[in-house]
Amino acid sequence: MTGDDPDSIPWSDRIVGARMAVDSEFSDEVDRSAFSRQEWGLVMTAVEFEIENADDDATAELVANTDSLRDVLPELERAREAQAAMAAGREPDDSGGGFVDNLKDALGFGGNDAEEIDEDQLREARRLADAYATELQSYLESNGRWAEIRQAYVEQQ
Repeated sequence: MTGDDPDSIPWSDRIVGARMAVDSEFSDEVDRSAFSRQEWGLVMTAVEFEIENADDDATAELVANTDSLRDVLPELERAREAQAAMAAGREPDDSGGGFVDNLKDALGFGGNDAEEIDEDQLREARRLADAYATELQSYLESNGRWAEIRQAYVEQQ
């Protein structure tokens, strides 16, 4: 990819500015949720955006693919526990293992104990991600960029 051809820029990179604007507008929604802004940032690392029916102006929809959220939520809980321990003046419990153990667990080569997932937290994360996608699409539409983004998505699929 060269920087000379605007058509070579991935569609997801074309919406970075819009995402920054929506992040600012969406902060009130995050504040009303079960997540801190830092936690929401971690949640969003697991969300990928897709455009369903991108070639149809009437039915095209930006959607949040949240399939990877189950991988991030245990990390979120560990971060909360470490933060609580530090706030209480204790050393965070490092029973999660070291880097290699965590990597092995992430790749499915770790121990047999499955991570507990808070299903309510998962539903809340999905709800927020869907609301964010709706807000982002509205932002792109109101700024006259939705058709361009949909076209770029179609061309890059």
